[in-house]
Amino acid sequence: MKITSLLSDKPYSAIAIAVCFAVMLILPWFHVLPQDSALHLSAYWVTLIGKIMCLALVALALDLVWGYAGILSLGHGLYFALGGYAFGMYLMRESAGEQLPDFMRFLSWTELPWYWVGTQHFLWALALVILVPGVIAFIFGFFAFRSKIKGVYFSIITQAMTFAAALLFFRNETGFGGNNGFTGFKTILGMDITSASMRATLCFLTALVLLLSFIGLRSLMNKPYGRVLGAIRDSENRLQYLGYRTLWYKLSAWVLSAVIAGIAGALYVPQAGIINPSEMNPVNSIEMAVWVAAGGRGTLIGPILGAGLINGVKTYFTVAYPEIWLLILGALFIVVTIFLPKGVIGLLERFKKEDH
Repeated sequence: MKITSLLSDKPYSAIAIAVCFAVMLILPWFHVLPQDSALHLSAYWVTLIGKIMCLALVALALDLVWGYAGILSLGHGLYFALGGYAFGMYLMRESAGEQLPDFMRFLSWTELPWYWVGTQHFLWALALVILVPGVIAFIFGFFAFRSKIKGVYFSIITQAMTFAAALLFFRNETGFGGNNGFTGFKTILGMDITSASMRATLCFLTALVLLLSFIGLRSLMNKPYGRVLGAIRDSENRLQYLGYRTLWYKLSAWVLSAVIAGIAGALYVPQAGIINPSEMNPVNSIEMAVWVAAGGRGTLIGPILGAGLINGVKTYFTVAYPEIWLLILGALFIVVTIFLPKGVIGLLERFKKEDH
């Protein structure tokens, strides 16, 4: 299969998408140029771009279950945060060296909890980034899908689960830093986390993971598996009548989506410099759904575009007019729902049809 067919059905769209990803892969390295260079990218911008790409990766993950399988999750912030906490544990151990992390010493803890064992090892941390969101998603998804919970009831349960997890992580005795969470990261694999080369590397890795995830999911959705997910979205009962065991299709998509969201969280934490329970705020998960809807669900590229546009606007308004940002977000969701049901991608396709 040619790379263009993985990106889009139309060559000119594939070229545009490929150019955008190429820019995202190249842009981080402008940060390592001399500061007096006209092409130098400041630490603020390379960090902002990296964080927005992490959020775009979450939107891509959510589009897999909502856009293709018709399962609206309002709790993907949980999987994003779990991936962040899993890698944050490694970063805290790196910063603490042979001692306990700072927040544990502040609380007069004398030893690490059992679930912190081995977190000083980079490879084990990477395994946790995948296993923790994946296992929790599997357990939750198995019982929810087996019980045939659908629609708004499923969405409310995912939101409730995220809120419950936030309350749990806020408690100091849980062993995850309480309200403050994890911060004060210093090194990754012994290298300074604030150095220009490390910032550029993290941003580049985020762009690379986003590209590979997009290509992988595009390829997967073009296979019979993707068509079955679409059939589940359109008429699950009819598919079951034909003999398909839809539980395992939905569960596999749900777990894969959670793992991608967890990886996004792991990439986000060293670039943001902090992870705390506020990442599990249900409002964050609702915002993720807005990104997907605004970009165009069921397209993969649309949610990436939606996450980039909305978070770019958010970056401006939360600084210039912080008191009205939530009003703007709510208005945007209403406008998209009523006037742009297919999102920005649908709007672009409409313009193309009018041109022809």
